[in-house]
Amino acid sequence: MASAGSTVLEGDPAAFSAAVRSLINNPQFSDVRFVVGRERQEVFAHRCILACRCQAFLGLLSPPQPDAQEPQPSQAPFVLGHVQPEVFLAVLEFLYTNSVTLNSRIALEVLTSAVEYGLDELRKLCVEFIEGALSVELVCEALQAAVTYGQAALQEHCLAFVEDHTREVVRTRGFLELSAPALVSVLRSDRLAIDEPELVRAVREWAHVSSAVLERPVAELAALPVQELRLALLSPRELAALETHNQRDQLIPVECIAEAWKRHALRKGSRAPSRLCRRRRGTQPREHHGYLE
Repeated sequence: MASAGSTVLEGDPAAFSAAVRSLINNPQFSDVRFVVGRERQEVFAHRCILACRCQAFLGLLSPPQPDAQEPQPSQAPFVLGHVQPEVFLAVLEFLYTNSVTLNSRIALEVLTSAVEYGLDELRKLCVEFIEGALSVELVCEALQAAVTYGQAALQEHCLAFVEDHTREVVRTRGFLELSAPALVSVLRSDRLAIDEPELVRAVREWAHVSSAVLERPVAELAALPVQELRLALLSPRELAALETHNQRDQLIPVECIAEAWKRHALRKGSRAPSRLCRRRRGTQPREHHGYLE
């Protein structure tokens, strides 16, 4: 801190940044090592930089006792088997330079590391990059990360993308890998650009894939998502076909189908939530829609 009457003069920031950047993964003068990922790649770092920039590393690198001597560079490395070397190096780049080099392949994993290490500024940079790089193939993975780590702004951005590209998104592998809570967040939208029979088929495929992966019954895994399907929008012919399919896997509770049939019989709404009668943006018009709302 400058004393009274003093002036702080700054040198060339580019030269300083380049000099500090040259220390990233540089064994010269390093005093801590990491073994990273399945590749068991050795990564070198400087504990003073890591500790002053990140509370998580401060805790990891602090000596177990206040009077313990500083560990020597030859100490056993820290093993980080759960993170890719490229991702960990991106985190180090941010810690050393306050900037980060991202691409679509690693951005979500860097976001995960930023949340785990409590690096809020890095988290914001990752979210900004991901929002600008969303694609049909990436959006479900990004949505899942947003739901998992409570990133509300990113979740909203992903949902808006899904709403504009629904038919393409539901055909992706990422859609089939969504968790039930993430899928529910999609199905609650009124702005999905897809007709309800297509959406029912997509949810059925999601449920069967999830059942095979998790080795749990289809109906159990789909219990929450199917509550968001708007069966009342289906025509009698489509509803009858749905019943036939449902006899094979019991995807949809019988009472939900019965409620949809009741609307056709009474030609009016009933006790089910009114949102289940609202047409989505992509809903094709059917004769009975006029009395649902």
